[in-house]
Amino acid sequence: MPITFRKSFRIFPGVRLNINRRSWSVTLGGGPGPRHTISSTGRRTTSMDLPGPLGWRRTTNRRNR
Repeated sequence: MPITFRKSFRIFPGVRLNINRRSWSVTLGGGPGPRHTISSTGRRTTSMDLPGPLGWRRTTNRRNR
């Protein structure tokens, strides 16, 4: 089994710094509204909890290098 590392720090209310072995990311938002995540690898994700059987929805955009 590989050893993994993941740590999340709450910087301000609604702002988190997430660190793992290969990259870091900043998550903005949360609560009842959407969450926007920007990663050091260029990945940008927007996710939101939807009511009822829909669960949650996520869209991902990747920055061109």
